[in-house]
Amino acid sequence: MGTDVAASEYLARVPYDDQLASRVRALVSGDASMSERKMFGGLCFMTNGHMCFGVVGDDLMVRVGPDRWEQSLAMPYTREMDFTGRSMRGMVYVSSEGLSEDGDLRQWIDSGLDYASTLPPKS
Repeated sequence: MGTDVAASEYLARVPYDDQLASRVRALVSGDASMSERKMFGGLCFMTNGHMCFGVVGDDLMVRVGPDRWEQSLAMPYTREMDFTGRSMRGMVYVSSEGLSEDGDLRQWIDSGLDYASTLPPKS
């Protein structure tokens, strides 16, 4: 059995990196507007009912918005979110290599929160 098979079996059992999810939780703890929901085969974090970021596999998915999308894609360790097979403008994946430092993770969390804060609260 090759490494690809082992990796795909692992991801089938563990849809998101629990350690990364715990790091994200630690950064947003105490924010009453935050909630979690399983979606996109991972764990999404929402503020005031709007998705702002999430953990899919060992990547961070960030909703940066259409205006910051291209700028975000120019940053290291990012790629287009193409969960449906098409690019989802306004959303990026950040690979685990770009999240090893807490400051880097905080920057991406803030980017997702910044965009979500421009949206009206959902009821």
